[in-house]
Amino acid sequence: MRASLCLLMLLATGFNPASDASLTITQLLAQGWEIAGYASGYDNRTSLMLFRHAGTNELVQCGVLYDVTRDPHTIINCYELK
Repeated sequence: MRASLCLLMLLATGFNPASDASLTITQLLAQGWEIAGYASGYDNRTSLMLFRHAGTNELVQCGVLYDVTRDPHTIINCYELK
């Protein structure tokens, strides 16, 4: 059920990757964002993290992929959910 919810969230987002390309998990935490949710993929290589901030009505979702065949091994993609 959790995976279905995350998939639904991914499909329902209307985001502009160019404007959110610079977001990182470290920056989000430093700016006061809190982890609101977490889901892991069935293969233990992918995870989704949902962040919230008390002063905004938006959420930020970060997809994290670990792949030993790529360099760098960890790929993080963060974007705003509006």
